[in-house]
Amino acid sequence: MNQIGIFNQTGQEVPQLDLVKKVLKKAMKIEHLKNTSFNLILVDDSYIHELNKTYRKIDRVTDVITFALEDDDKCLLPKGKRVLGDIYISIDTAERQAKEYGHGLDRELCFLAVHGFYHLLGYDHMNEKDEKIMFQKQEEVLKEYGLER
Repeated sequence: MNQIGIFNQTGQEVPQLDLVKKVLKKAMKIEHLKNTSFNLILVDDSYIHELNKTYRKIDRVTDVITFALEDDDKCLLPKGKRVLGDIYISIDTAERQAKEYGHGLDRELCFLAVHGFYHLLGYDHMNEKDEKIMFQKQEEVLKEYGLER
């Protein structure tokens, strides 16, 4: 059974999180994942800035940061079980970006969550070829909910 832990550490009501969870479950289904779990943690700019500075040595705010457990082969689980890791999203940055891009917070949070999900699976966008693959996968998931750009 797949599991997604959703943790809101912002202290503010974020009704979009129900949709975010549905979209992430759809992504897991599209990727044929079974017995897989991961967490999505909603934080503020200050918290994500500190994570970015501490773990990536980048001293600025970011919108989403992931910690993929499968990047480290020291994490051994029972056969058939997968724990992908954690996705952190800054609600402050998501709200700003939604306004900048002219779409709703629901679209922005879902995009960032799915983007983080694919990072947990090992996808990246460091070159044009990899970016095309990753973004194509993201758009396929978002399209299912009418959340494309």
